[in-house]
Amino acid sequence: MKLNWGTYIVIAFALFISFILYFVIEVQGNSKYDNELVVEEYYKNDARFGEEMDKLGNTEKLRVKPLIETTPKGVAITFPDNFDPREIVGTVSFYRPSAKKLDFSQPLKLSGLSMIIPKNDLAGGRWDMTLYWNCQGVEYLLKKEIYID
Repeated sequence: MKLNWGTYIVIAFALFISFILYFVIEVQGNSKYDNELVVEEYYKNDARFGEEMDKLGNTEKLRVKPLIETTPKGVAITFPDNFDPREIVGTVSFYRPSAKKLDFSQPLKLSGLSMIIPKNDLAGGRWDMTLYWNCQGVEYLLKKEIYID
């Protein structure tokens, strides 16, 4: 049986479409490829954007900002001396862009003016950290991207 060039084009299209469909089905059906939203309730978060900008602005007005650094023990948060640790109330949140299951938040539990989040709580890689605190009725927000070895 002799095939002409039109038949070869149809066969090539059929193979290409089969190839694409295989990958679509593989990605949708395999839990290894997680297709979750970046942020739950996206529109609610977007509605609070103005409030977040005000808190970030309050942080920018500070002469000395809290220091966030990675140490061998974990992530250290140190507040400046002009803050009274008894008046600081807030939370620290860790967001993992690659795996929503690893995201977590915890309240600030200061020892003096500092706090350490143990390295055991953080998987290696990139984290987006958000530090929210309230001191003397003023709300502050600090965001930082950190990397854990």
